[in-house]
Amino acid sequence: MYVIVVYDVDVKRVARVHRFLRTHLHWRQNSVFEGEVSRAQLYEIKRTLEDIVENGDSVLIYELPDGRFNLHVIGVDKSPAGEII
Repeated sequence: MYVIVVYDVDVKRVARVHRFLRTHLHWRQNSVFEGEVSRAQLYEIKRTLEDIVENGDSVLIYELPDGRFNLHVIGVDKSPAGEII
């Protein structure tokens, strides 16, 4: 399953969330990660993020089960798709 994770967490937890997500997904740009994961990996990502985030933090996980989506970049593409796939 392809997922996109977007987060807005307190500055005290930004580095921890970033380091964790980098072990499972590709860093797209500030506070945005994406990539292909198994159901077990997605469960681990959700479980770990639930342990990290606190009141006032926000994490959005977009699940794209068939892996098909269109990406439109406006401005600078900091992580071209060729580096991901």
